Amino acid sequence: MKDEQLKDNEEVSDQVDEVTEDTSPNVEDLLAQEKDKFLRLFAEFENYKKRTIKERIELYKTANQEVMVSLLPVLDDFDRAQSEIAKTEEKALLEGVSLIQNKLNDTLKSKGLVVVEVGVGDVFNADHHEAVTQIPAPNEDLKGKIIDVLEKGYALGDKVIRFPKVVIGE
Repeated sequence: MKDEQLKDNEEVSDQVDEVTEDTSPNVEDLLAQEKDKFLRLFAEFENYKKRTIKERIELYKTANQEVMVSLLPVLDDFDRAQSEIAKTEEKALLEGVSLIQNKLNDTLKSKGLVVVEVGVGDVFNADHHEAVTQIPAPNEDLKGKIIDVLEKGYALGDKVIRFPKVVIGE
């Protein structure tokens, strides 16, 4: 009985070895293919996560940009109001308007809004300024340079959301 069991076990073992030898390359190939699929899927998912994070940041920036652009006329109105009130003798009114304007400016600066600095006498650059008109230069030094700034420019982070509007000398 033991001899028959040993013979049966040896036959089964030989069959298993034959099957294992026949199928082991297939199993290894399948394993390699599945591993490759897994790695590709994992890499694709990581790229998806990075892309969605980037899209969310861009969406946040553009939403913020729309609000900032809509507030720019309010900032312009404050500048005009302050210059007109400065012409009067109402110092308390000027101080009150200045306090409100400073608070609004500080709030917008904390959200990333920056005034694009432009001064009279700066060299005109079409990439950084918007020329509204050209007038004869009062002197030779101001030819091709900024004579007056009509409207301030603003940047949100690294992106200019409104170019300064200037008058240049010819």
